[in-house]
Formats: sequence, structure tokens, C-alpha cells
Amino acid sequence: MGKTANKELIQAAYQGDEQRWAAVTRRDAGADGVFWYSVRSTGVYCRPSCGARPALRKNVAFHDSREAAEQAGFRPCLRCKPDLPPLAERQAAIVAQACRLIDAAAADDGAAPDLDSLAAAVGVSRFHFHRMFKAVTGITPKAYANAQRARRVQAGLAQQATVTDAMYAAGFNSSGRFYAQSPAVLGMTPGAFRAGGRGARIRFAIGACSLGAILVASTEQGICAILMGDDPDVLVRDLQDRFPKAELIGAEPEYEQVVSRVVGMVERPELGLDLPLDVRGTAFQQRVWQVLRGIPAGRTVSYAELAELVGSPKGARAVAGACAANALAVAIPCHRVVRNDGSISGYRWGVDRKAALLDREAGK
Repeated sequence: MGKTANKELIQAAYQGDEQRWAAVTRRDAGADGVFWYSVRSTGVYCRPSCGARPALRKNVAFHDSREAAEQAGFRPCLRCKPDLPPLAERQAAIVAQACRLIDAAAADDGAAPDLDSLAAAVGVSRFHFHRMFKAVTGITPKAYANAQRARRVQAGLAQQATVTDAMYAAGFNSSGRFYAQSPAVLGMTPGAFRAGGRGARIRFAIGACSLGAILVASTEQGICAILMGDDPDVLVRDLQDRFPKAELIGAEPEYEQVVSRVVGMVERPELGLDLPLDVRGTAFQQRVWQVLRGIPAGRTVSYAELAELVGSPKGARAVAGACAANALAVAIPCHRVVRNDGSISGYRWGVDRKAALLDREAGK
């Protein structure tokens, strides 16, 4: 389904005054940007999702654009601010700014700004900032900072000549802090990670789902790999290549429960996953992934539409790159993004899997 077709379907859902009034009474955020409504008794116009006290129906009129509402003599509501970008877009911009501050601090000395400093820098209260950040990204500012640190540690161990070099490259200026935090970040000691998992015990099991074979593996600290494909033997070789010197332990009956929880998310994505997502991406990628998680099963968007939802209308190519970088199939549903003409484009886990997911979600 292309961009124009999607917009026509959305507009058709709010075409008549009865449908629009129903949207206003239920404060339907999905109608924001499709129409605006004005209130004669107050002289203001609002978004359909405005949280102000409901107006009487006889005082309400509908407008296809905010310009039309203003030309009719109405001023913007101070509560929902219909003359500004949508709230979700404004919040995403604030969170992106905070992510850049965290990234910059990590690049300098590894110490993430505290919550008060971040909130002051983006101009909102401490409580509101923490709640907003978690709503947009799905994690807390501290968890985001830890994920960025983890990525820097892993990259450093892969690229630097020594563990000490990797420690400084990741922003640590204290070996004590580095070695204390490394097991939680890497799932093992830095030396073991650098040595391909030497000394680590990794439990794994292979299951089956509608998308093919799935391998889930964990160290004592938690899940370290989720691999999908057609051939279970290939998945095991992938795990061995990632940790060539670790002790791999398979076929433990109790570990099957972990695999079952992951398979459950793949089969019933609408139920979500009660395991934490390992968010490792740039601020822009996280904005794209968060928007993707808001697209319901059975709906698709084009790359251009997704770019508009993210707040970067000219960034379709960058959005496509973020989709390709997504390592959490189904949990972050990049399979719901199609070409402008509605045809199916590439998918990290195979175009056939993408088509099967879309058919299943469409009830075919």
C-alpha cells in the first residue's frame, strides 16, 4: 500500500462530521493531522486528541487544516498546541537531543550526565523527562547510557590491540570500574570476550517457529544471541564462530523454557516479549524503531511515510538503513515497511519471511 493510498484510507475514516465528532469525544490521536476542530464558545481550535474539557457539540466545527481554522478566526489551544508539530514528534526530538548528550559524554570521558543535568539541558522537569525518555525509547536514560557503553566496549575489544586500549577507547579512566562493569556488559570477562569466549559457559537450544529455525543462547549473565534461519546446523556454526573458544552446552531441558518465551513472541507479536530488548543503536535508529513499534499488526507504511512519522520527511534512505540495522525481528516490526507502490522490499531475515508475516497479520 503506497503513501497516497494510506492517506486516503485514514482520511476516509474521518470523512464525515459524525466520525470526526466521535474521534474528538474519544480523543483519538490517530486523527491528529487529519482534521482540526474549533470551539465557538472559547475561540480556540484543537487537535482531536486534545485533553481539554469536552465542548458542547453545538459549539464545535471541523476544519481540514489548521490554516483554515485560523482563517475562520480561531486561535491555537494552549493545551494541545495544534500549531506546533505533534507531541510525539516534539518528544522524539527532545529524547534525540538527550541521546546525543549521552553519546557525546561517553565519547569524552565515559561518564553519562545525571538525570537532573539531562532534564535541565533539554528544558523539562526531571520527572517528566524520565517518563518521556522511557515512553519514546522503551528504556530509561541510564539503560540507554549502559547500552552505548556496551557497544563501545565490544567495539573496542574487537578493534584495539590490548584490553587496556579498549578500556580507554570505551571511555573508562579507571580499570577498577571497567572490570567491575564488564561482566554485565559482555556476559563474561573482557579477556574471555576478546579470546572468543574462552572460559565462558554458554547454554543454547534450538527451536522451531513459523519463520524457521531459531537459536537462543545465554551466558550466566543473560541472553547473548538470538539467531534465525533455515538450517539449525548453520545457526550452531554461527554461534561457534562468535564464541569459538567458549564451552557450548546444548540440549538442557530447563533451557527450553527460554526458547519457548522467544518463540512465543515470534508467533504472537501482539503479545510482546517479557524479556528486555537489547537496544543498541544511534538516537536516530532508536526513533525509527520506536515509531515502528507503534505500527499495529495488519498495517503497513512506506519508507517515505515512516520518514515523515519520524520527523525526517527527506530521510527515507536513512530510515531504510535503520530498518536494515534492526536486529530484533518481529519485536521491532520492520517487516511492516514496504515500497511506495506497496510491493515488498528486502528483509534481513528473507523476503519470503516478510511476505509470510504480512499475510498472516492480514488474515490471509
